[in-house]
Amino acid sequence: MSFPSDTSDPLVAKAIELRQAFHRDAVARDKAGGRPIEQIRLLKESGLPSAQIPTRYGGRGASWLSILRVVREFARTDGSLAHLFGYHHLPLNLVLFRGSDVQRERLLRASAAGNFLWGNSGNAMSKTSSGRRIDHGWLVNGKRPFSSGSHISDYIQISFENAEGERLTAAVPANRQGIVIEDDWDGIGQRQTGSGTVSFHDLEIADDELISSPAVPLTPYTSMISLLQQSVLLNVFVGSAQGALEEGRAYTTTSSRPWIYSGVDKHTDDPWIKRQYGDLYIRTLAATELADKAARSLDGAFNQGPGLTHEDRGIAAIDIATANLYAGEVGLSVSSEIFEVMGARSATTANGFDRFWRNVRTHTLHNPAEYKKRTLGTWLLTGEFPIPAMYR
Repeated sequence: MSFPSDTSDPLVAKAIELRQAFHRDAVARDKAGGRPIEQIRLLKESGLPSAQIPTRYGGRGASWLSILRVVREFARTDGSLAHLFGYHHLPLNLVLFRGSDVQRERLLRASAAGNFLWGNSGNAMSKTSSGRRIDHGWLVNGKRPFSSGSHISDYIQISFENAEGERLTAAVPANRQGIVIEDDWDGIGQRQTGSGTVSFHDLEIADDELISSPAVPLTPYTSMISLLQQSVLLNVFVGSAQGALEEGRAYTTTSSRPWIYSGVDKHTDDPWIKRQYGDLYIRTLAATELADKAARSLDGAFNQGPGLTHEDRGIAAIDIATANLYAGEVGLSVSSEIFEVMGARSATTANGFDRFWRNVRTHTLHNPAEYKKRTLGTWLLTGEFPIPAMYR
């Protein structure tokens, strides 16, 4: 079986090296949850966190195709680290898209030099933190859920509402006084993403730490964060399907036993097993191809910069939605159906094969497929591109 990785890409080659290191204790860490301290150290030492930062700020200006293939590579064994690395790019690019010239120069250059990892505590659907005006800034109290990456971040994007109910966003050091990482994430999957609660206790935010303003309208270019998020997730799904299939194949060829009525002496000689593996492989390969197509489309839109048009953004949004939808369905089906061809003895906590399904299931619930299908159907029938918004 082959899902070839482009080892001519130095970022992907480094990701393969890291994946092999992550794999050694992936099952144990999935069970433990918490913080992947050693793995984050290795990730930062690799230089990958700064790779996508534009060269003018000290990064390598890596393409989204390269970055998303790294996400996919990690997900072949560890969906949490894939998620953390991928989501790190959301607040980082929020600064690029919507920050001032001074903020971009200061934050992106510092991030490139220090290989910072970014987290977020800005869930837009939970208006549970608020700020009041103080001299030259804001005093923030409350909490925000689903704060992925907050537990391992150097910098963190936070959001809060002002007295008028407007949402404000800031980028601050994660160790600032007043920020408390609650370490209360208890999801069935993505166990080491730290996607729980961050609470704010008289957290001081300076005016020059706010990123843009609610009064500044989004453009096709500055609204691309949602496309980045969807792109990260779809590659977590694809990588999880690849990993489940690869680990399933290894188990099947070494440990599975033929069913008593199969009429064969060797499990892999069973025509049903052969057909099922063929079907799983075809679906996973198709999802992989759609993921690469979507990544290239994202690069095409991103590289247009502030001049990106609504139509060109819309084309990228459709490609990404298509790939995301199919990747979610394939990730769920492959990571579940693989147990049928491995057999009963595979379904143990010691093997840890279930981590792939749990990781995909956890993420797909945050982005219901039904509504994405309606978006695609609307475009197909009317030519109407999705209006830029969360998840679109």
